[in-house]
Amino acid sequence: MYVPARTVADWFWLSLLAAFLVLYVLVVEKASWRPVTIPLELVVTGLFATLGENLYLIIFPGWQVSFILARQPKKVFYWFLTGYYAFIIAGIWHAAQIAPDVFGWHNGQVMGLIFPMISPLLSYTFSRSIVRQRQLRQTNRRLQTIVQRDERERIARDLHDTLGQSFSMITLKTELAKKLLVKAPDKVAAELDDIEQTSRQNLQMVRSIVNDLHQRSLSEVLLAQNRNLLAANVWLATTGEQLAIQWPTTIQGVFAATMTEALTNVIRHAHAHQVEVTFSEPDQGYQVVIQDDGQGGPLTRDGANGITGMQARMLEAHGTFTIGTPSRGTQLILTIPKEMTKA
Repeated sequence: MYVPARTVADWFWLSLLAAFLVLYVLVVEKASWRPVTIPLELVVTGLFATLGENLYLIIFPGWQVSFILARQPKKVFYWFLTGYYAFIIAGIWHAAQIAPDVFGWHNGQVMGLIFPMISPLLSYTFSRSIVRQRQLRQTNRRLQTIVQRDERERIARDLHDTLGQSFSMITLKTELAKKLLVKAPDKVAAELDDIEQTSRQNLQMVRSIVNDLHQRSLSEVLLAQNRNLLAANVWLATTGEQLAIQWPTTIQGVFAATMTEALTNVIRHAHAHQVEVTFSEPDQGYQVVIQDDGQGGPLTRDGANGITGMQARMLEAHGTFTIGTPSRGTQLILTIPKEMTKA
C-alpha cells in the first residue's frame, strides 16, 4: 500500500512500520523497558487499526505481549486487553464510517475479524499453560530429590545404628584389652593405641556424615518457598537448578538457610511479580543470584535483622554476600569458595 512512497502519508506509515519493528524487538530483548515499549507498540499498531484501516498488524502484539504478560498479575493483562480491543473496535467503527458494507458477510471481512479478536486470549492461555507445566516439572524434580534425601537419611540411620555402635564397642574393647594384656606391653600397647585412635576417627567420620545428610537441601527450600510465592502471586523461575542439587550437602545447607530468608523478604517487602534464582559455579566457587522485579529501595528496616543474619551465615561459611544494583528490583549475590569444602 505504501511502497513506493509518493506522498507524505506514505512516508508517515512507513515510519510507523519501522517504529513497530524496533519496538517489537525491544519488547523481547529489553525486559526492563516493557512498561514503556509495550504501550508504545500497542499504540503504533492501534494507529494502523484505527486510521490505517489495517486490523492485522495489531495481531502481532496480541500474541507477543499476551504471551509475556502471562507471568504478570492478571490485572496487567486486563489493562492491555482493554486497550487492544478498544483499538480494534475503533478501527471497525472507522472502517464502517468510510464504507458501511465493508464488513458484510458477502466479502468475508467479518470472518477476517475472528483471528484478531481471539489472538490475545489464545496466546495468554497457551503461555499460562506452559508456565504451569514447567512449574509442575520443577515440582516433580524437587519431590524426586526429597525422596532421594529420605533414602540418604535411612542410610545415615543405619550407619549410626550399626557402624557407630560397632566402633564404640571396638573402642571399649581396646581400652579393656590395654588393661588386661600384660605380655609384651611394649609392642601390644602401641598396636592397641592405633586401633583405638582409628576407631575413634571412624566414629567421628560417621557422625560427620550423619550431620551432613541432615542438612536441608536446596530442592526442599525451593519446593516450600515456591508454594509461598505462588500464594503471594509471585512467579519463581530458576536457572541451573539441576547443577545445584549436586553440590555438597554442607554448601546446600548454607545456601538453603540464606535463600529462605531472602525469598521470605521478597514476599513480605518487595511487592514483586517475579523472582529468578540462578545457580552457577564461576571462578572456582558456588554462586546463587536472587533477582526480583519489585520496588527495591532500602533493604534495612528498624527492628529487622534479615540482612545481618544472611551476611552472618555467609561469613561463617567464608563466603560473600553482595547486594547488586539492577535497574529494577533487588539482586542478592551469594558466593562460597570451593576450597572451603576441601578444607
